[in-house]
Amino acid sequence: MTETIAWINDRWGQPTELSLPLSDRGLQLGDGVFETVLVRNGQPQLLQAHHRRWCDGATVLGMALPPTLEVLRPLIAEAVQRSCSDGALRLNWSLDGAGARGIQLPPGEPDPSEHHFWFSLSPHTPTFNTVRTWISRHERRNANSRLSHCKTFAYGQAIQARREAIRAGADEGLLLSTTGELCCASTANLLVQRQGQWLTPPLSSGCLPGVMREELLKNGLAHEQRLDPHPEANDCWLLINSLDCRVVSAVDDQPLNTNVNAAALWKAQLHSDC
Repeated sequence: MTETIAWINDRWGQPTELSLPLSDRGLQLGDGVFETVLVRNGQPQLLQAHHRRWCDGATVLGMALPPTLEVLRPLIAEAVQRSCSDGALRLNWSLDGAGARGIQLPPGEPDPSEHHFWFSLSPHTPTFNTVRTWISRHERRNANSRLSHCKTFAYGQAIQARREAIRAGADEGLLLSTTGELCCASTANLLVQRQGQWLTPPLSSGCLPGVMREELLKNGLAHEQRLDPHPEANDCWLLINSLDCRVVSAVDDQPLNTNVNAAALWKAQLHSDC
């Protein structure tokens, strides 16, 4: 596959050929939820966990539930058939503002027919390279906000954290929580190997409940622990999400131990549950 294939309203095409109504609240307000799913060997990985988080996020935002797995599976299969390849599948769910102005949600129970569902399948090769990181001095994840636990369209804070990191000569931004503890990277959960054990910040820090993070915890390979922003001797740090697992070579110019097989740890969590 050399191009992204997309679908909306029973139409297939490239993203530049398809469109949303201008009344869409996701477009106007960032008021929507999405999931990014790895498609490997023609099969979506950890789809049930992604779908569960997608539904949870929609509920928090006051939206109707997104399409069921029974609706998704044949569409994903057709996307794979049309593209003849693997990649990154992005599932999107937003509410139509129906021409109304302002932030007020429509009264009454949310109506699925007033929502928009679309998805795309893009080429993607998982990467396990090393990255230099920079702890943002300007952006912090809100430990008290329910939105911190939802994968919404609003990624402005992550964009700013990464911009800041790049200006500082790094590759990726790390964010602290409003509590002062380590939280996450701009688009990944954080894993710290310390004294032979993998640790990850707790959800109380405001980090996103990542699907790969959940697998590691469920399998007993990682444990939640509050982490301060100062690395300890011989620490290994990883940035993990559903598409990649990157080794942190430095934090704010402080070198870290990179002797870890990130690819093996990441691949061991994958499975198809279709």
